[in-house]
Amino acid sequence: MKVSDMPYQRITVEELKEQAERIIEKIKSAKGAEDLKNARDEFNKISEEVDTAASLANCRFTLNTRDEFYNSEMDYYDNAMPLFSEIENEYKKAMLDSPYRAEAEKLINPRVFKGFEMSLKTFSPEVIEDLQAENALVTRYSKFMGELAFEFEGEKMPLSVLRGKLEDDSRDIRKKAAEAIGKTMEANADTFDEIFDGLVKIRTQIARKLGYKNFVELGYYRMGRVDYDKKMVTAFRKSVETDIVPAVAELKERIRNRLGLDKIMYYDDAISVTGEMPRPVIDTPAIFDNALKMYHDMKPEIGDFMQRMLDAEAFDVEARDGKFGGGYCTTFAKYKQPFILANFNGTSGDIDVITHEFGHALAADYMFKFAEPDYPTGMETHECHSMSMEFLCHKYMDKFFGGKADKYRYKHIVDAISFIPYGVIVDEFQHLVYEKPDLTPAERKSEYLKLEKKYRPYLSFEGIPYLELGTRWQYQMHIFESPFYYIDYCIAQCVALGFLALSRADFEDTLGKYVDFLKKTGGISLGELIEGAGLKSPFEPNSLNATAESAVKIIEELEKEVFTCLV
Repeated sequence: MKVSDMPYQRITVEELKEQAERIIEKIKSAKGAEDLKNARDEFNKISEEVDTAASLANCRFTLNTRDEFYNSEMDYYDNAMPLFSEIENEYKKAMLDSPYRAEAEKLINPRVFKGFEMSLKTFSPEVIEDLQAENALVTRYSKFMGELAFEFEGEKMPLSVLRGKLEDDSRDIRKKAAEAIGKTMEANADTFDEIFDGLVKIRTQIARKLGYKNFVELGYYRMGRVDYDKKMVTAFRKSVETDIVPAVAELKERIRNRLGLDKIMYYDDAISVTGEMPRPVIDTPAIFDNALKMYHDMKPEIGDFMQRMLDAEAFDVEARDGKFGGGYCTTFAKYKQPFILANFNGTSGDIDVITHEFGHALAADYMFKFAEPDYPTGMETHECHSMSMEFLCHKYMDKFFGGKADKYRYKHIVDAISFIPYGVIVDEFQHLVYEKPDLTPAERKSEYLKLEKKYRPYLSFEGIPYLELGTRWQYQMHIFESPFYYIDYCIAQCVALGFLALSRADFEDTLGKYVDFLKKTGGISLGELIEGAGLKSPFEPNSLNATAESAVKIIEELEKEVFTCLV
């Protein structure tokens, strides 16, 4: 079935409540563990219907944020989802309280019950109205960003298109693009401040009503983190500061010297050591044709899945007014169908979409086959799927970049390791903001700027007032929509760089380990998945030092192959 043909029907709170109450009664009257398992299977079927309806509504809203019908449906779900959560938690509580729980854990993965326990820590009926208010603010942000028009050289365009110009070969164009982004964002800064201030206050209020000192602990529970905690994240950020930041600073200095720049400006951050930005040499239809060939060559079953995605028209990649400006992969569980939204802008990032988001989609397909729908799986694991696929596709980049494939590989690895310091900026900023919720918008910006100087001392924001004020974070949607998500990208990037190193030594063996990683996701811990792949956990002492050394070694190998003039 094509995604566009999937019927949408709103699931009402009343419908779910009626069905859930019947299942809860079955749990309470259970005669043994088998009855609990059957009740769980029945509830998961209902959840599938709810999740599919909500995903369809959200998807169609993001495809056109001006669509009146799906705008109203998002308003509905903003109010309904907390009520759904209340019903779901009653079911989870019944499962946890059952005298047959211990026996049921032998039939059902114990991690499921661990996930239930964590979920109950995130909700109470007294916060329903607060959750509705939070959802409304998140939707307001998404809509506001989707409708925001940026002017560049007399032409209006969405942010996703304009950001592509930050990768132009011309430094003058990159500068003008950064200035244009800054001008529009600065003009709307008060609105962003208002929305974010509202989110900080309402999330803090929710946390305190639930018995937490601040939102940080609650935020971790919301992310479903069963495999690591705040202490481990703090240590990870410190390792990034001591091991990753110096390596990135050295790479940026190499680029600066090679190109004869006085400093690396914000709009220079994406440039390569050659000064040339590798771009796809083929158009969008050819990108998809070659992606299909790539995945078939990689593994026939992966190619078959790509074909199913194309047959279902499960990609929407063209940028347009009114469309959500980011990118994502979602799933319609009822139909076992992933969907990918992106905004192509003619940069190498278009290929990253075909590899990154497809990695998510492929993992979802395997999880439909091998995992249970209520297995607790952290977002760091999901991002391991996508980021690792980016690197496994390195072998095939000539299909997209022709003779400049090695230049892409070089830039991609530099970008990957350079991303990690930015990612921890976002994470530490959120910890700081939610630990000190009474900071003013101006104080938050000041704190953000300090973090930029701490983790990206090689970058200059000079001449762009919007950035000089410490406001870059305002168009990082995760900060508004998914607090504490961003560190998962950093953790996953380290794992992905590990897969890259393995793949350069033995591609087929590494691909096998990667597919095994996908198939076992959810059923075992992140640490067990990483260990099973023959990699070191990013939380292990000195592991990030090894990650940095490995990445730099590969970069230097590519320099010798392609940029011999630098050696």
